Amino acid sequence: MQMRLSNATLCLVTFIVFSLLQTPTFAAKRSYVVYLGGHSHGIESPSVDLDAVTDSHYDFLRTFLGSHEHAREAIFYSYTRHINGFAANLDDEVAAEIARHPKVVSVFLNKGRKLHTTRSWEFLGLEQNGFVASNSIWNKTRYGEDTIIGNLDTGVWPESKSFSDDGYGPIPSKWKGICQNHKDAGFHCNRKLIGARYFNKGYAATVGKLNSSFDTPRDKEGHGTHTLSTAGGNMVAKASVFGFGKGTAKGGSPRARVAAYKVCWPPVSGNECFDADILAAFDVAIHDGVDVLSVSLGGEPTAFFNDSVAIGSFHAIKHGIVVVCSAGNSGPADGTVSNIAPWQITVGASTMDREFSSIVVLGNNMRFKGQSLSDKVLPGKKFFPLISAADVKLANASIENATLCQAGAIDPKKAAGKILVCLRGQNARVDKGEQAALAGAIGMILANNNLTGNEIIADAHLLPASHINYTDGLAVFAYIKSTKHPMARITPVTTQIGTKPAPFMAAFSSKGPNTITPEILKPDITAPGVSVIAAYTGAEGPTNEDFDKRRVQFNSVSGTSMSCPHVSGIVGLLKSLYPKWSPAAIKSAIMTSATTLDNSHEPILNASYIEAGPFSYGAGHVQPNRAMDPGLVYDLTAKDYLKFLCTLGYNETLISAFSQKPYKCRGSINLANFNYPSITIPKLVGSITVTRTVKNVGSPGTYRAQVRKPMGISVYVKPRKLKFKKVGEEKTFKVSLKVKNADAVKEYVYGQLIWSDGVHYVRSPIVVKAA
Repeated sequence: MQMRLSNATLCLVTFIVFSLLQTPTFAAKRSYVVYLGGHSHGIESPSVDLDAVTDSHYDFLRTFLGSHEHAREAIFYSYTRHINGFAANLDDEVAAEIARHPKVVSVFLNKGRKLHTTRSWEFLGLEQNGFVASNSIWNKTRYGEDTIIGNLDTGVWPESKSFSDDGYGPIPSKWKGICQNHKDAGFHCNRKLIGARYFNKGYAATVGKLNSSFDTPRDKEGHGTHTLSTAGGNMVAKASVFGFGKGTAKGGSPRARVAAYKVCWPPVSGNECFDADILAAFDVAIHDGVDVLSVSLGGEPTAFFNDSVAIGSFHAIKHGIVVVCSAGNSGPADGTVSNIAPWQITVGASTMDREFSSIVVLGNNMRFKGQSLSDKVLPGKKFFPLISAADVKLANASIENATLCQAGAIDPKKAAGKILVCLRGQNARVDKGEQAALAGAIGMILANNNLTGNEIIADAHLLPASHINYTDGLAVFAYIKSTKHPMARITPVTTQIGTKPAPFMAAFSSKGPNTITPEILKPDITAPGVSVIAAYTGAEGPTNEDFDKRRVQFNSVSGTSMSCPHVSGIVGLLKSLYPKWSPAAIKSAIMTSATTLDNSHEPILNASYIEAGPFSYGAGHVQPNRAMDPGLVYDLTAKDYLKFLCTLGYNETLISAFSQKPYKCRGSINLANFNYPSITIPKLVGSITVTRTVKNVGSPGTYRAQVRKPMGISVYVKPRKLKFKKVGEEKTFKVSLKVKNADAVKEYVYGQLIWSDGVHYVRSPIVVKAA
């Protein structure tokens, strides 16, 4: 049926549509960071008026908002010490206008970032076997007490024995920090935990007004306590998780002082740590006097001037502070690595030679070794009915959700009294155990999918459980289908030391290539990040599930969040031993002394037991004792990083603001010649010659070049011999790379350059892809 509208009706409709089109829309304000570079004032000067700096930010914003009052209402952070800028609630149009101002380096949304632990989302230091350096100089009773390690995370549980100050001397005079406990009277610092602050205004700008329970640096989640104690926790005898892994807990720098900067909060849309808070913490931590900053969080790789961690890290290294960051938990896909600035140390995650073994025994007597830290055991050697979670799904649930043991997918009438087999993926591993327990299952077998391969993780499950690898999981599922009455049992957990192969790469560990600057290899290094035992909060159970009423002093957690503080602890030791070394020299020592071999003297593997490469582990697995005496280092200064930014196309005005001083880009440099401890050529056309400079930090000696050539690439080093007569002497050499057959080099290929004097082996990865 056709309808005809009268002329009057048509006029009315036209008027309404026109009116709607003309009605202005008012978008909700969003929180932004306005980054103005560095401050020209010297913060050490007693004449610096920080309130005047804040007033200058109000005056600047007033020119866009129309009044000083509106500017004061909009700004919720003013960065006044080393980082110049502010965070404010702004209309998008105003933010865009501010971004065009010549004095502004960048304007970016106050984005959320994630903690890099695998328990928070699935896709994705207690060291009895000598990870902590054994060299006698590092085990002196009070060695390292002048080093201060700061941690940007969920705060700290101050009552943990890992932060006891027994035997400590006075707090170093350089320390300017505070213990921000004015709204949490029960929170105390001491001569070990010398400072704690919290930053939540950026979080509040996203989630809304916060109640007083957020006004504390106390860790109510466990992540921050775990990472800080891994980096710098004191020695604690007889530490364990439910009696497993019993030994002496100690951080990488057990005598270091530590400080907590709480920037991460309960997740909102999966994000826990917001840019505005992260920048505020960096600004204050630099002022407080930390020597090392450990940052176990990150987000999607982005332009350096739009990245709060990259910005904060640069200001930190200008003051000699080493910044160590986690690579991320988005592996095993390529190009997923985060925290990719060259002035950061970026850490991947690998296993260690310790397992918490729990054997799955099937009714046909097949046995599969898994891992667990469950404090629950099945009675005796009794077998129980075994069933796939897919076979006990609720009528309204999908087979996929049931297979994964998702909430609301399992039928208790079918699962009760049985051992349930759940597939790994999507929801947290411990959540699968909780769902199985809630459904009345008597135990759980957690089977890997093809992506996670051989990476099995010990979790403190709420019921008897064992986590098995992909191949063994296939065998269990096949057994269930092969018999009418499948049965199984799960043996109690035992601790095993010296397992092989170890290390191998964690499947979750994010991988290169670097998607922002592919000429810079990332990650830089790998370290233990699977089933790491360290101190924990008293506010949550070991699974962090509401259902879990247990409490532990130490917990086993996995992620690049856990590997990052291992390296932070090593950095703390190196800062104590070599206080005048630059952050770049310390990074070089850690990278060039790393190993690419496991404890079977075979190449390090990935979680599928296929040979891994530099995009997984960077320079290799960290070796702290060798890092103490690297022989040679590849050094860089803040000026070198400014040249790097010039080459990327950043203009002189922005770089001058970034560096706090006038700066001229005097000719571009080839990124291949950036004096990094690795050599990466992402688009090799024909041939290229790259330059590197090494500095002698050891005894006089002669170093000779050894090369393992990447497949299809010829490599020549000139000169092939470097003779050093004194400490601090520098020598420059050239490396020429040439494609022998372009058709044969369509993917990245790997090699290495080693400079050796017979005692030191200074190893650099070579990563090449023909154009």
